[in-house]
Amino acid sequence: MSARILALVGSLRAGSHNRQLAEAAVGLAPEGVTVELYEGLAEVPFYNEDIDTEAGAPETAVKMRAAAAEADAVLVFTPEYNGTMPAVLKNAIDWLSRPYGAGALTGKPVAVIGTAFGQYGGVWAQTEARKALGVAGARVLDSVELAIPGSVTRFAEAHPSEDAEVITGLSAVLQHVSEAVAAPAEVTA
Repeated sequence: MSARILALVGSLRAGSHNRQLAEAAVGLAPEGVTVELYEGLAEVPFYNEDIDTEAGAPETAVKMRAAAAEADAVLVFTPEYNGTMPAVLKNAIDWLSRPYGAGALTGKPVAVIGTAFGQYGGVWAQTEARKALGVAGARVLDSVELAIPGSVTRFAEAHPSEDAEVITGLSAVLQHVSEAVAAPAEVTA
């Protein structure tokens, strides 16, 4: 099996536990699968139809759209900010949803996972991200779930790649996303 998975991280903080989780995914990718961590979400301006025209769009948005279009699947890592996904992630989804009906996410398998400080691991943010991604045209893999609670204390001394439970869960997520790419008609949400 061969697949290219684009990882979008909804936290811009250098020491973000979700970024660390995405880094772990890069190293845990099954044979033939590449996980590419997208850099540059912070540079993409807030979505505005006035700057997204037939004549062009900001270079940073064009670059992000191209990366998503070239990927076979997208894996979103989201923290939970005030009970929902961060603005930077919602903004990326908005850009990737355009043009309406033909955006870079249209029909593409997408899974949402993450870690958060709270006792539920960011499930509200993940639910909101799945909803927005589905409306944006992605083929959301609803059965793929990984919500890791207590990130601040759990990963205070260790990287997520050193946590056996995280490795098991993340490996299963990567396998499922890879299978969705390999057999899109058979693996459904």
